[in-house]
Amino acid sequence: MEQKYTFEMMWEDLDNGYQIYYTYVKNRYLLFKTAPNCYTQKLLSDHPKNPQPKMTMLTLKRVKEMFEFMEDIEYKIIDEN
Repeated sequence: MEQKYTFEMMWEDLDNGYQIYYTYVKNRYLLFKTAPNCYTQKLLSDHPKNPQPKMTMLTLKRVKEMFEFMEDIEYKIIDEN
């Protein structure tokens, strides 16, 4: 049986140093934790007719609000080397 990926699971992954890749409103992003209650969202896709900020700082509350609309969620561990 496949377990559904929950916000709590994503929060724990971010807390453990994982980078989260996801699609949100047709754009691909990378999300990672930068400080307590502070997350960095980097824009990976480029749509010239719908420009978005290249980098945004988010609180955990904002990440939680966006979670239900995230699609194609993937995660990778940050390689410090």
